[in-house]
Amino acid sequence: QVQLVESGGGSVQAGGSLRLSCAASGYTTNYYMGWFRQAPGKEREGVAGIYTGGGDTFYGDSVRGRFTIAFDNAKRILYLQMNRLKPEDTATYYCAAGATVDRLLSPNDYSYWGQGTQVTVSS
Repeated sequence: QVQLVESGGGSVQAGGSLRLSCAASGYTTNYYMGWFRQAPGKEREGVAGIYTGGGDTFYGDSVRGRFTIAFDNAKRILYLQMNRLKPEDTATYYCAAGATVDRLLSPNDYSYWGQGTQVTVSS
């Protein structure tokens, strides 16, 4: 059983930074983990993914160069460092994990999800 708990969301002005955290419990060794976001009425979008057993990462085109995903194996915490935030980054951000992910940014490939944390970026 895997449980994920996100934190770190909030409201910032455009150009600012936030760091999201996702505390993972249960068996997650060598799991794929990712961050996804969803705005009201919109589809869930892959933001960044990482293979925790090897460190391979992948980023969505809209965040590449601004966001960084990392996993602390000792603390079992997934991070998303978000810099140079834009209003279009406003969404609920979800942490996800899966054992057999084929497409790192595909929501349907993940089995476990956190409750979400809100990020609001104002102009």
